[in-house]
Amino acid sequence: MTELRSTFPRAGKVEWIGLRPARREAVQSVPEIEVLEGLGLLGDHGKTAQTKLGGSGKRQVTLIQAEYLPVIAALAGLAQVTPELLRRNFLVSGISLLALKDRRFQLGEVILEGTGECHPCSRMEENLGAGGYNAVRGHGGLTARVIQGGWVRLGDPVSPLL
Repeated sequence: MTELRSTFPRAGKVEWIGLRPARREAVQSVPEIEVLEGLGLLGDHGKTAQTKLGGSGKRQVTLIQAEYLPVIAALAGLAQVTPELLRRNFLVSGISLLALKDRRFQLGEVILEGTGECHPCSRMEENLGAGGYNAVRGHGGLTARVIQGGWVRLGDPVSPLL
């Protein structure tokens, strides 16, 4: 079973990067971002290099799979869903995020550790309409902590680490 869980057909790819300057503010799409070890994205929710880590830090970064966007749109009864509406930090394609739960993986220069599923919040009702919360359930992506900081750019590979 361990061998089955450690085999991936290919690396994934960073398709989109989102930054939330403050709580409830619009998500900004950026071409690259600096990620701080033990903290998360520089500028996300006002984080700076001087920000002190509070709590367990299990949700420093959030990721969602590009392949889920058409599924969420169909379940929400919408023509399409954009990553900004889902309020995650990274949209990745070509790799199963759920398979990265409880393991380390790399985005560009950054090493992350998948800490759990990223469940939807009540904002999904605002962003996607009535039933938006349930449309995202099971498709909300992954939370992660930052093990090694660095830069992530659009097009960077997403690869599991052994």
